[in-house]
Amino acid sequence: MKFHDFERAARRAFEEIPQGYLEGIDGLVVSRDAPVHPTLPDVYTLGQCLTEEHLSDYAGPDTTRSMIALYWGSFRALANKDPDFDWEGEIWETLTHELRHHLESLAGDDALEGVDYAADETFKRHEGLDFDPWYWQHGEALGGGVHHVEGDHYVEQVWGAADFERASHLDLTWRGVRYRLDKPDTLGDVHFVWSEVLPERVELVLVRRRSWWEDVRRVIGASRPAVLESEVEGERIGQVG
Repeated sequence: MKFHDFERAARRAFEEIPQGYLEGIDGLVVSRDAPVHPTLPDVYTLGQCLTEEHLSDYAGPDTTRSMIALYWGSFRALANKDPDFDWEGEIWETLTHELRHHLESLAGDDALEGVDYAADETFKRHEGLDFDPWYWQHGEALGGGVHHVEGDHYVEQVWGAADFERASHLDLTWRGVRYRLDKPDTLGDVHFVWSEVLPERVELVLVRRRSWWEDVRRVIGASRPAVLESEVEGERIGQVG
């Protein structure tokens, strides 16, 4: 998509956002730039919420003003790598993502910053770089130990070492369907488990139950966890209930 077509599509999408969600938004900037992530050279920034805070005891649209920026060069760089790249879908997703940044700034909520952090750590993991093994916990919490990070779903199970040794298999319920997976030989501290029987982009994460002192050591970075990854066989047991 050429720049001028991209700009027209972006402004059409921006105009579709209900006015009530645009309080404190001063407008949309469409740039030819392709800013690269400061530490991950293959990751491009598609958009930004450029927020300026004005000193006040009251946080609201009068004191928190934002511009949303979209970077055509970044979209083009990704499209060059993916022949099925959905330009208009990605424009809308990026716009709403950056708009949520603004709304969370108004509310004093930084949840989306956690999602962005988790997305960066996901990339590091898949690239074989050092990563935060608890990164998925910074994603969107959906309840029941499930976290969502940019299309990936992580189902957390906490295990004591003795219980894990006694278990013969792993049971998992996802969206009303029960699955039974083979148990890996070792629990570790954080163990990412996936199986072809599970829906795409659903991963089981086994977490060893820790003492309060181990949690303290983890927070201050005084211990290195044993992080494992396994692909296992499994079967679909049936619907719940």
